[in-house]
Amino acid sequence: MTSWQAGASKGLPREFFDRPSTVVAPELLGCVLWSSGPAGMVAVRLVEVEAYEGLADPASHAFRGPSARNAVMFGPAGHAYVYFTYGMHFCVNLVCLPEGQASAVLIRAGQVIAGTELAVSRRTAARNGQTAAGSRPVELDLARGPARLCQALGIDRSMDGADVCGPGSPLGVGRGPAGAGAPAKVLTGPRVGVSQAADRPWRYWLAGDRHVSLYRASKPRQRKPAVGRDNGDGTMHG
Repeated sequence: MTSWQAGASKGLPREFFDRPSTVVAPELLGCVLWSSGPAGMVAVRLVEVEAYEGLADPASHAFRGPSARNAVMFGPAGHAYVYFTYGMHFCVNLVCLPEGQASAVLIRAGQVIAGTELAVSRRTAARNGQTAAGSRPVELDLARGPARLCQALGIDRSMDGADVCGPGSPLGVGRGPAGAGAPAKVLTGPRVGVSQAADRPWRYWLAGDRHVSLYRASKPRQRKPAVGRDNGDGTMHG
């Protein structure tokens, strides 16, 4: 058993997620999120997250209430809410608070610590439609940003509703490696690409970690026919 598996083997209990997302989010930093399936396992050490407070948060998918798309957010804590954005990317969130309250943490970035070759192959396949065939993403960028993280972990809409606290789930989350030293300082700031409730410092990241994604403020939308609600790489809008 590797050091990260020893630290994460028990997984986080459901009680961990049964709290507001603004409390859960910073405590997820340094934890390990992993996915497993026929192709193998990939594990990512979390370095950047964002909190969304549901009905009380205009930037949340859940702000206008339940829908077929966001139903998992209104379900029990400790489940994955996966959504599609830009017509090409998936993003994953971990649901917080008791059923009906729709609080969630968006997983923004991490460092791949297991299953690197599988993560590279997935990211390379995703990149080939946009860059030269055969190009290979560097380690630093494997899970740097919510869309890349989902590509590396093989997360798609089929994992929407996965129970990260339950046995046999394709997704799990647990504590980071034991004996890893003192935790890095946690910084806070505005969420990426959010135009509403933009003054809330609900993005959390590990200070000095190079796997943290680049910050981008929201840009005003140009007037054109609407094609969807998502506006920004991994941001959540109602």
